[in-house]
Amino acid sequence: MDLFGNLAIGFGAILTPGNLFYCFLGAALGTMIGVLPGMGPLVTIALLLPFTFSLDPLSALIMLSGIFYGAQYGGSTTAILVNLPGEESSIVTTLDGHQMARQGRAGQALAAAAISSFFAGCVATVVIGLAAPVLSQLAFRFGPAEYFSLMVFGLVASVVLAHGSLLKAVGMVVLGLMLGTIGTDIQSGIQRYTFGVPALADGVHIAAIAMGVFGIGEIVRNLTNEASSSGQVDVRPVERLMLSRDDLKRMFAPMLRGTLLGALLGVLPGGGALLASFSAYAVEKRISKTPEKFGHGALEGVAAPEAANNAGAQTSFIPMLTLGIPSNPVMALMISALIVQGIEPGPAVITLHPTLFWGVIASMWVGNLMLLMLNLPLVGIWVSLARIRYCYIFPTVVIFGCIGIYAVTGSAVMIFMLAAFGVAGYLCRKLDCEPAPMILGFIIGPMMEGHLHRALIISQGDPTIFLKEPVSALMLGCAASALIAVLLPAIRRTRDEALTGDES
Repeated sequence: MDLFGNLAIGFGAILTPGNLFYCFLGAALGTMIGVLPGMGPLVTIALLLPFTFSLDPLSALIMLSGIFYGAQYGGSTTAILVNLPGEESSIVTTLDGHQMARQGRAGQALAAAAISSFFAGCVATVVIGLAAPVLSQLAFRFGPAEYFSLMVFGLVASVVLAHGSLLKAVGMVVLGLMLGTIGTDIQSGIQRYTFGVPALADGVHIAAIAMGVFGIGEIVRNLTNEASSSGQVDVRPVERLMLSRDDLKRMFAPMLRGTLLGALLGVLPGGGALLASFSAYAVEKRISKTPEKFGHGALEGVAAPEAANNAGAQTSFIPMLTLGIPSNPVMALMISALIVQGIEPGPAVITLHPTLFWGVIASMWVGNLMLLMLNLPLVGIWVSLARIRYCYIFPTVVIFGCIGIYAVTGSAVMIFMLAAFGVAGYLCRKLDCEPAPMILGFIIGPMMEGHLHRALIISQGDPTIFLKEPVSALMLGCAASALIAVLLPAIRRTRDEALTGDES
Protein backbone atom coordinates (compact mmCIF):
# COMPACT_ATOMS: atom_id res chain seq x y z
CA MET A 1 0.00 0.00 0.00
CA ASP A 2 1.32 3.43 -0.88
CA LEU A 3 2.04 6.29 1.48
CA PHE A 4 -1.28 8.04 0.88
CA GLY A 5 -3.26 4.88 1.54
CA ASN A 6 -1.36 4.32 4.78
CA LEU A 7 -1.89 7.93 5.84
CA ALA A 8 -5.60 7.50 5.14
CA ILE A 9 -5.56 4.68 7.71
CA GLY A 10 -3.76 6.96 10.16
CA PHE A 11 -6.08 9.93 9.73
CA GLY A 12 -9.07 7.63 9.99
CA ALA A 13 -7.76 6.57 13.39
CA ILE A 14 -6.79 10.01 14.68
CA LEU A 15 -9.84 11.94 13.49
CA THR A 16 -12.13 10.64 16.22
CA PRO A 17 -13.30 12.72 19.20
CA GLY A 18 -11.36 10.64 21.71
CA ASN A 19 -8.02 10.64 19.90
CA LEU A 20 -8.33 14.31 18.93
CA PHE A 21 -8.85 15.07 22.61
CA TYR A 22 -5.71 13.16 23.63
CA CYS A 23 -3.77 14.80 20.83
CA PHE A 24 -4.87 18.23 22.05
CA LEU A 25 -4.20 17.27 25.66
CA GLY A 26 -0.68 16.13 24.81
CA ALA A 27 0.03 19.30 22.81
CA ALA A 28 -1.29 21.54 25.59
CA LEU A 29 0.58 19.67 28.33
CA GLY A 30 3.73 19.69 26.23
CA THR A 31 3.53 23.45 25.77
CA MET A 32 2.85 23.97 29.45
CA ILE A 33 5.73 21.86 30.73
CA GLY A 34 7.97 23.34 28.05
CA VAL A 35 7.24 26.76 29.51
CA LEU A 36 7.81 25.66 33.11
CA PRO A 37 11.55 25.56 33.87
CA GLY A 38 12.65 22.44 35.68
CA MET A 39 9.95 20.15 34.28
CA GLY A 40 10.53 19.04 30.70
CA PRO A 41 8.96 16.21 28.69
CA LEU A 42 11.02 13.47 30.31
CA VAL A 43 9.83 14.33 33.82
CA THR A 44 6.23 14.75 32.69
CA ILE A 45 6.07 11.54 30.66
CA ALA A 46 7.67 9.65 33.53
CA LEU A 47 5.00 10.94 35.91
CA LEU A 48 2.10 10.32 33.51
CA LEU A 49 3.29 6.91 32.36
CA PRO A 50 1.25 4.92 34.94
CA PHE A 51 -1.93 6.80 34.01
CA THR A 52 -1.59 5.87 30.32
CA PHE A 53 -1.76 2.15 31.06
CA SER A 54 -5.54 2.38 31.32
CA LEU A 55 -5.82 3.96 27.84
CA ASP A 56 -5.78 2.11 24.55
CA PRO A 57 -2.29 1.99 22.97
CA LEU A 58 -2.98 4.54 20.23
CA SER A 59 -4.46 7.15 22.58
CA ALA A 60 -1.60 6.68 25.04
CA LEU A 61 1.09 7.04 22.40
CA ILE A 62 -0.64 10.03 20.79
CA MET A 63 -0.74 11.89 24.11
CA LEU A 64 2.84 11.04 25.10
CA SER A 65 4.09 12.00 21.63
CA GLY A 66 2.30 15.34 21.82
CA ILE A 67 3.93 16.05 25.17
CA PHE A 68 7.37 15.35 23.71
CA TYR A 69 7.28 17.49 20.58
CA GLY A 70 4.96 20.05 22.19
CA ALA A 71 7.61 20.81 24.80
CA GLN A 72 9.93 21.95 22.02
CA TYR A 73 7.39 24.66 21.14
CA GLY A 74 6.77 25.77 24.71
CA GLY A 75 10.44 25.91 25.64
CA SER A 76 11.10 28.66 23.10
CA THR A 77 8.48 31.00 24.61
CA THR A 78 10.20 31.56 27.94
CA ALA A 79 13.61 31.31 26.28
CA ILE A 80 12.74 34.37 24.18
CA LEU A 81 10.65 36.43 26.60
CA VAL A 82 12.26 35.55 29.94
CA ASN A 83 15.76 34.34 28.95
CA LEU A 84 14.88 31.16 30.84
CA PRO A 85 14.65 28.06 28.63
CA GLY A 86 11.84 25.82 29.81
CA GLU A 87 13.27 22.88 27.86
CA GLU A 88 17.00 22.17 27.54
CA SER A 89 16.85 22.05 23.74
CA SER A 90 15.74 25.72 23.85
CA ILE A 91 18.96 26.87 25.53
CA VAL A 92 20.39 27.95 22.19
CA THR A 93 17.26 29.99 21.42
CA THR A 94 18.00 32.29 24.36
CA LEU A 95 21.20 33.52 22.69
CA ASP A 96 19.48 35.46 19.91
CA GLY A 97 15.80 35.14 20.83
CA HIS A 98 16.07 37.07 24.08
CA GLN A 99 18.29 39.67 22.44
CA MET A 100 15.54 40.22 19.86
CA ALA A 101 13.04 40.60 22.71
CA ARG A 102 15.26 43.21 24.38
CA GLN A 103 15.33 45.09 21.09
CA GLY A 104 11.53 45.18 20.96
CA ARG A 105 11.26 42.32 18.45
CA ALA A 106 9.84 39.65 20.76
CA GLY A 107 6.84 39.09 18.49
CA GLN A 108 9.01 38.44 15.45
CA ALA A 109 11.20 36.03 17.45
CA LEU A 110 8.15 34.10 18.68
CA ALA A 111 6.68 33.99 15.17
CA ALA A 112 9.98 32.78 13.71
CA ALA A 113 10.22 30.05 16.37
CA ALA A 114 6.62 28.91 15.82
CA ILE A 115 6.81 28.90 12.01
CA SER A 116 10.16 27.10 12.03
CA SER A 117 8.85 24.52 14.49
CA PHE A 118 5.70 23.94 12.43
CA PHE A 119 7.63 23.62 9.16
CA ALA A 120 10.17 21.24 10.69
CA GLY A 121 7.46 19.16 12.33
CA CYS A 122 5.59 18.70 9.05
CA VAL A 123 8.74 17.81 7.10
CA ALA A 124 9.90 15.40 9.82
CA THR A 125 6.52 13.66 9.74
CA VAL A 126 6.94 13.09 5.99
CA VAL A 127 10.42 11.71 6.63
CA ILE A 128 9.01 9.28 9.20
CA GLY A 129 6.28 8.15 6.81
CA LEU A 130 8.79 7.50 4.03
CA ALA A 131 11.70 6.05 6.01
CA ALA A 132 9.94 3.94 8.63
CA PRO A 133 8.42 1.30 6.29
CA VAL A 134 11.76 0.84 4.51
CA LEU A 135 13.62 0.34 7.80
CA SER A 136 10.92 -2.04 9.04
CA GLN A 137 11.36 -4.25 5.95
CA LEU A 138 15.12 -4.19 6.46
CA ALA A 139 14.76 -5.07 10.14
CA PHE A 140 12.77 -8.22 9.27
CA ARG A 141 16.03 -9.62 7.87
CA PHE A 142 17.81 -9.17 11.19
CA GLY A 143 18.46 -12.22 13.32
CA PRO A 144 19.28 -12.36 17.04
CA ALA A 145 22.99 -11.69 16.42
CA GLU A 146 22.26 -8.57 14.34
CA TYR A 147 19.80 -7.24 16.90
CA PHE A 148 22.23 -7.79 19.75
CA SER A 149 25.02 -5.95 17.93
CA LEU A 150 22.65 -3.16 16.91
CA MET A 151 21.70 -2.65 20.55
CA VAL A 152 25.36 -2.63 21.57
CA PHE A 153 25.96 0.07 18.97
CA GLY A 154 22.96 2.02 20.27
CA LEU A 155 24.26 1.98 23.84
CA VAL A 156 27.76 2.96 22.74
CA ALA A 157 26.36 5.83 20.69
CA SER A 158 24.33 7.03 23.67
CA VAL A 159 27.54 7.04 25.72
CA VAL A 160 29.53 8.89 23.06
CA LEU A 161 26.83 11.55 22.70
CA ALA A 162 26.13 11.88 26.44
CA HIS A 163 27.07 15.04 28.32
CA GLY A 164 30.10 15.23 30.54
CA SER A 165 32.55 12.49 31.42
CA LEU A 166 32.75 9.50 29.10
CA LEU A 167 33.69 7.23 32.02
CA LYS A 168 30.66 8.33 34.05
CA ALA A 169 28.37 7.72 31.06
CA VAL A 170 29.74 4.18 30.71
CA GLY A 171 29.18 3.64 34.42
CA MET A 172 25.56 4.77 34.14
CA VAL A 173 24.93 2.40 31.23
CA VAL A 174 26.40 -0.49 33.22
CA LEU A 175 24.23 0.44 36.21
CA GLY A 176 21.15 0.40 33.97
CA LEU A 177 22.10 -3.01 32.57
CA MET A 178 22.52 -4.34 36.12
CA LEU A 179 19.12 -3.01 37.20
CA GLY A 180 17.60 -4.73 34.17
CA THR A 181 18.74 -8.13 35.45
CA ILE A 182 16.63 -7.90 38.62
CA GLY A 183 13.63 -10.22 38.56
CA THR A 184 12.83 -13.62 37.10
CA ASP A 185 15.10 -14.89 34.34
CA ILE A 186 12.93 -15.55 31.29
CA GLN A 187 15.11 -18.45 30.12
CA SER A 188 15.52 -20.41 33.36
CA GLY A 189 12.68 -19.12 35.53
CA ILE A 190 15.14 -18.43 38.38
CA GLN A 191 14.72 -15.25 40.41
CA ARG A 192 17.80 -13.01 40.35
CA TYR A 193 18.79 -10.31 42.83
CA THR A 194 15.32 -10.10 44.38
CA PHE A 195 16.67 -10.64 47.95
CA GLY A 196 13.50 -12.49 48.84
CA VAL A 197 11.22 -9.52 48.10
CA PRO A 198 8.14 -10.83 46.21
CA ALA A 199 7.47 -7.41 44.67
CA LEU A 200 10.79 -7.66 42.79
CA ALA A 201 9.96 -11.00 41.16
CA ASP A 202 8.91 -9.15 38.00
CA GLY A 203 11.83 -6.74 38.26
CA VAL A 204 11.94 -3.06 39.15
CA HIS A 205 9.01 -1.33 37.51
CA ILE A 206 10.00 1.16 34.83
CA ALA A 207 7.62 3.73 36.32
CA ALA A 208 9.46 3.61 39.68
CA ILE A 209 12.83 4.27 38.03
CA ALA A 210 11.57 6.87 35.58
CA MET A 211 9.51 8.84 38.09
CA GLY A 212 12.20 8.54 40.77
CA VAL A 213 15.28 9.45 38.74
CA PHE A 214 13.75 11.99 36.38
CA GLY A 215 10.78 13.19 38.42
CA ILE A 216 11.58 13.20 42.13
CA GLY A 217 15.32 13.65 41.53
CA GLU A 218 14.72 16.69 39.34
CA ILE A 219 12.32 18.16 41.90
CA VAL A 220 14.90 17.89 44.68
CA ARG A 221 17.54 19.50 42.46
CA ASN A 222 15.21 22.37 41.57
CA LEU A 223 14.33 22.96 45.21
CA THR A 224 18.02 23.45 45.97
CA ASN A 225 18.21 26.03 43.17
CA GLU A 226 16.73 29.31 44.37
CA ALA A 227 16.56 30.74 40.87
CA SER A 228 14.22 28.00 39.67
CA SER A 229 11.77 28.39 42.54
CA SER A 230 11.68 32.15 43.05
CA GLY A 231 8.92 32.77 40.54
CA GLN A 232 10.32 36.26 39.90
CA VAL A 233 10.71 36.73 36.16
CA ASP A 234 11.08 39.75 33.92
CA VAL A 235 8.80 39.16 30.94
CA ARG A 236 9.48 41.16 27.78
CA PRO A 237 6.36 42.63 26.13
CA VAL A 238 5.02 41.22 22.88
CA GLU A 239 3.83 43.90 20.48
CA ARG A 240 3.26 42.24 17.10
CA LEU A 241 3.69 38.75 15.72
CA MET A 242 3.90 39.55 12.01
CA LEU A 243 7.04 38.80 10.04
CA SER A 244 7.99 40.91 7.04
CA ARG A 245 8.73 39.42 3.63
CA ASP A 246 12.42 40.13 4.21
CA ASP A 247 12.30 38.27 7.54
CA LEU A 248 10.74 35.24 5.87
CA LYS A 249 13.41 35.25 3.15
CA ARG A 250 16.20 35.48 5.74
CA MET A 251 14.90 32.61 7.83
CA PHE A 252 13.91 30.20 5.05
CA ALA A 253 17.37 28.74 4.31
CA PRO A 254 18.40 28.43 8.00
CA MET A 255 15.01 26.86 8.74
CA LEU A 256 15.49 24.34 5.93
CA ARG A 257 19.06 23.50 6.96
CA GLY A 258 18.02 23.15 10.60
CA THR A 259 15.17 20.83 9.62
CA LEU A 260 17.41 18.55 7.56
CA LEU A 261 20.16 18.47 10.20
CA GLY A 262 17.68 17.84 13.01
CA ALA A 263 15.94 15.08 11.04
CA LEU A 264 19.28 13.31 10.61
CA LEU A 265 20.56 13.73 14.18
CA GLY A 266 17.23 12.75 15.70
CA VAL A 267 17.61 9.20 14.41
CA LEU A 268 21.00 8.72 16.09
CA PRO A 269 21.03 7.03 19.52
CA GLY A 270 21.72 9.69 22.13
CA GLY A 271 21.11 12.47 19.61
CA GLY A 272 17.71 14.06 19.43
CA ALA A 273 16.53 17.61 19.96
CA LEU A 274 19.33 18.92 22.18
CA LEU A 275 22.25 17.93 19.95
CA ALA A 276 20.28 19.04 16.86
CA SER A 277 19.66 22.55 18.18
CA PHE A 278 23.28 23.12 19.20
CA SER A 279 24.59 21.74 15.92
CA ALA A 280 22.20 23.80 13.78
CA TYR A 281 23.20 27.01 15.56
CA ALA A 282 26.90 26.20 15.15
CA VAL A 283 26.43 25.50 11.42
CA GLU A 284 24.54 28.75 10.79
CA LYS A 285 27.12 30.80 12.65
CA ARG A 286 29.98 29.13 10.77
CA ILE A 287 28.54 29.64 7.27
CA SER A 288 27.10 33.12 7.88
CA LYS A 289 28.69 36.09 6.12
CA THR A 290 28.04 38.13 9.28
CA PRO A 291 28.80 35.77 12.20
CA GLU A 292 29.25 38.74 14.51
CA LYS A 293 25.45 39.24 14.51
CA PHE A 294 24.89 35.92 16.23
CA GLY A 295 24.28 36.41 19.92
CA HIS A 296 22.99 39.93 19.27
CA GLY A 297 19.54 39.26 17.86
CA ALA A 298 20.06 37.34 14.61
CA LEU A 299 16.80 35.93 13.25
CA GLU A 300 18.72 32.98 11.82
CA GLY A 301 19.87 32.10 15.35
CA VAL A 302 16.23 31.50 16.31
CA ALA A 303 14.91 29.83 13.15
CA ALA A 304 17.65 27.20 12.71
CA PRO A 305 17.78 25.71 16.23
CA GLU A 306 14.00 25.78 16.64
CA ALA A 307 13.55 23.91 13.36
CA ALA A 308 16.31 21.47 14.32
CA ASN A 309 15.00 20.60 17.78
CA ASN A 310 11.49 19.90 16.50
CA ALA A 311 12.70 17.81 13.57
CA GLY A 312 15.07 15.92 15.88
CA ALA A 313 12.31 15.28 18.41
CA GLN A 314 10.02 13.75 15.80
CA THR A 315 12.51 11.68 13.79
CA SER A 316 13.69 10.07 17.03
CA PHE A 317 10.47 8.06 16.69
CA ILE A 318 11.91 6.23 13.65
CA PRO A 319 14.20 3.73 15.44
CA MET A 320 11.62 3.29 18.20
CA LEU A 321 8.76 2.47 15.82
CA THR A 322 10.75 0.41 13.31
CA LEU A 323 13.49 -1.34 15.30
CA GLY A 324 12.12 -1.21 18.83
CA ILE A 325 15.29 0.59 19.94
CA PRO A 326 15.03 3.91 21.83
CA SER A 327 17.26 6.73 20.63
CA ASN A 328 16.78 8.74 23.84
CA PRO A 329 15.22 8.32 27.31
CA VAL A 330 11.83 9.66 26.19
CA MET A 331 11.65 6.98 23.50
CA ALA A 332 12.65 4.43 26.15
CA LEU A 333 9.55 5.41 28.13
CA MET A 334 7.45 5.18 24.96
CA ILE A 335 8.69 1.62 24.45
CA SER A 336 7.78 0.84 28.06
CA ALA A 337 4.27 2.15 27.43
CA LEU A 338 3.93 -0.17 24.41
CA ILE A 339 5.29 -3.21 26.28
CA VAL A 340 2.87 -2.71 29.17
CA GLN A 341 0.06 -2.49 26.60
CA GLY A 342 1.08 -5.92 25.27
CA ILE A 343 2.69 -4.64 22.07
CA GLU A 344 6.21 -5.76 21.28
CA PRO A 345 8.15 -2.84 19.76
CA GLY A 346 9.95 -3.62 16.53
CA PRO A 347 9.42 -4.05 12.80
CA ALA A 348 6.28 -6.14 13.32
CA VAL A 349 4.38 -3.11 14.63
CA ILE A 350 3.86 -1.68 11.14
CA THR A 351 2.31 -4.94 9.87
CA LEU A 352 0.51 -6.23 12.99
CA HIS A 353 -0.67 -2.83 14.24
CA PRO A 354 -0.92 -0.54 11.18
CA THR A 355 -3.61 1.62 12.78
CA LEU A 356 -1.32 2.33 15.72
CA PHE A 357 1.72 2.99 13.55
CA TRP A 358 0.10 5.29 11.01
CA GLY A 359 -2.20 6.84 13.60
CA VAL A 360 0.81 8.11 15.55
CA ILE A 361 2.33 9.55 12.36
CA ALA A 362 -0.94 11.25 11.36
CA SER A 363 -1.31 12.64 14.88
CA MET A 364 1.99 14.50 14.45
CA TRP A 365 0.53 16.57 11.62
CA VAL A 366 -2.62 17.29 13.60
CA GLY A 367 -0.60 17.99 16.76
CA ASN A 368 1.73 20.44 14.99
CA LEU A 369 -1.26 22.35 13.66
CA MET A 370 -2.76 22.46 17.16
CA LEU A 371 0.55 23.69 18.57
CA LEU A 372 0.74 26.51 16.04
CA MET A 373 -2.74 27.65 17.07
CA LEU A 374 -2.00 27.22 20.78
CA ASN A 375 1.33 28.99 20.99
CA LEU A 376 1.06 32.33 19.19
CA PRO A 377 -2.47 33.51 20.12
CA LEU A 378 -2.15 32.34 23.74
CA VAL A 379 1.43 33.43 24.36
CA GLY A 380 0.39 35.65 27.29
CA ILE A 381 -1.18 32.73 29.13
CA TRP A 382 1.88 30.51 28.67
CA VAL A 383 4.30 33.16 29.86
CA SER A 384 2.19 33.78 32.97
CA LEU A 385 2.86 30.17 33.98
CA ALA A 386 6.54 31.00 34.35
CA ARG A 387 5.60 33.25 37.29
CA ILE A 388 4.27 30.31 39.32
CA ARG A 389 6.56 29.57 42.25
CA TYR A 390 8.07 26.12 42.06
CA CYS A 391 7.18 25.40 45.69
CA TYR A 392 3.53 25.31 44.58
CA ILE A 393 4.22 22.82 41.79
CA PHE A 394 6.35 20.12 43.35
CA PRO A 395 3.87 18.82 46.02
CA THR A 396 1.35 18.02 43.26
CA VAL A 397 4.02 16.27 41.24
CA VAL A 398 5.10 14.11 44.20
CA ILE A 399 1.52 13.18 45.10
CA PHE A 400 0.68 12.23 41.51
CA GLY A 401 3.87 10.19 41.32
CA CYS A 402 3.02 8.16 44.43
CA ILE A 403 -0.60 7.63 43.37
CA GLY A 404 0.47 6.60 39.88
CA ILE A 405 3.06 4.04 40.94
CA TYR A 406 0.73 2.46 43.50
CA ALA A 407 -2.17 2.34 41.04
CA VAL A 408 -0.03 0.45 38.52
CA THR A 409 1.85 -1.94 40.80
CA GLY A 410 -0.44 -2.20 43.83
CA SER A 411 2.72 -2.50 45.92
CA ALA A 412 3.87 -0.22 48.72
CA VAL A 413 7.41 -1.50 48.09
CA MET A 414 7.48 0.37 44.80
CA ILE A 415 6.70 3.64 46.58
CA PHE A 416 9.83 3.13 48.66
CA MET A 417 11.67 2.27 45.46
CA LEU A 418 10.37 5.51 43.98
CA ALA A 419 11.83 7.44 46.91
CA ALA A 420 15.14 5.56 46.67
CA PHE A 421 15.50 6.27 42.98
CA GLY A 422 14.58 9.89 43.65
CA VAL A 423 17.55 10.19 46.00
CA ALA A 424 19.71 8.34 43.45
CA GLY A 425 18.62 10.72 40.70
CA TYR A 426 19.53 13.75 42.81
CA LEU A 427 22.94 12.28 43.67
CA CYS A 428 23.58 11.56 39.98
CA ARG A 429 23.05 15.22 39.16
CA LYS A 430 25.21 16.39 42.04
CA LEU A 431 28.00 14.08 40.85
CA ASP A 432 27.55 15.21 37.21
CA CYS A 433 26.45 11.72 36.16
CA GLU A 434 23.83 12.04 33.43
CA PRO A 435 21.03 9.53 34.22
CA ALA A 436 19.80 9.24 30.61
CA PRO A 437 22.22 6.40 29.63
CA MET A 438 21.07 4.47 32.71
CA ILE A 439 17.43 4.37 31.62
CA LEU A 440 18.49 3.32 28.11
CA GLY A 441 20.57 0.50 29.59
CA PHE A 442 17.65 -0.57 31.80
CA ILE A 443 15.22 -0.77 28.84
CA ILE A 444 17.60 -2.27 26.30
CA GLY A 445 19.36 -4.66 28.71
CA PRO A 446 16.67 -7.37 28.93
CA MET A 447 16.15 -7.24 25.15
CA MET A 448 19.92 -7.59 24.61
CA GLU A 449 20.02 -10.55 26.98
CA GLY A 450 17.23 -12.29 25.10
CA HIS A 451 18.86 -11.79 21.69
CA LEU A 452 22.24 -12.87 23.09
CA HIS A 453 20.74 -16.08 24.45
CA ARG A 454 18.92 -16.90 21.19
CA ALA A 455 22.01 -16.16 19.09
CA LEU A 456 24.15 -18.49 21.19
CA ILE A 457 21.51 -21.24 20.96
CA ILE A 458 21.52 -20.94 17.15
CA SER A 459 25.32 -21.07 17.04
CA GLN A 460 25.48 -23.87 19.65
CA GLY A 461 27.42 -21.66 22.03
CA ASP A 462 29.88 -20.25 19.47
CA PRO A 463 30.38 -16.52 20.29
CA THR A 464 32.04 -15.87 16.93
CA ILE A 465 28.56 -15.79 15.37
CA PHE A 466 28.53 -12.06 16.15
CA LEU A 467 31.56 -11.62 13.88
CA LYS A 468 30.58 -14.15 11.21
CA GLU A 469 27.30 -12.39 10.40
CA PRO A 470 28.24 -9.37 8.20
CA VAL A 471 25.66 -6.92 9.58
CA SER A 472 26.46 -7.90 13.17
CA ALA A 473 30.20 -7.49 12.57
CA LEU A 474 29.57 -4.09 10.95
CA MET A 475 27.57 -2.88 13.96
CA LEU A 476 30.20 -4.04 16.43
CA GLY A 477 32.90 -2.43 14.29
CA CYS A 478 30.99 0.87 14.29
CA ALA A 479 30.60 0.68 18.07
CA ALA A 480 34.32 0.03 18.57
CA SER A 481 35.25 2.79 16.12
CA ALA A 482 33.00 5.28 17.90
CA LEU A 483 34.60 4.51 21.26
CA ILE A 484 38.13 4.74 19.87
CA ALA A 485 37.40 7.91 17.92
CA VAL A 486 35.91 9.77 20.88
CA LEU A 487 39.06 9.09 22.90
CA LEU A 488 41.17 11.00 20.37
CA PRO A 489 41.92 14.51 21.74
CA ALA A 490 40.73 16.47 18.68
CA ILE A 491 37.46 14.58 18.35
CA ARG A 492 36.89 14.73 22.10
CA ARG A 493 37.20 18.54 22.06
CA THR A 494 34.77 18.73 19.15
CA ARG A 495 32.33 16.49 21.06
CA ASP A 496 32.50 18.69 24.15
CA GLU A 497 31.90 21.83 22.08
CA ALA A 498 28.95 20.30 20.25
CA LEU A 499 27.30 19.14 23.48
CA THR A 500 27.79 22.38 25.39
CA GLY A 501 27.09 24.81 22.59
CA ASP A 502 28.93 27.87 21.46
CA GLU A 503 27.71 30.68 23.66
CA SER A 504 30.40 33.14 22.85
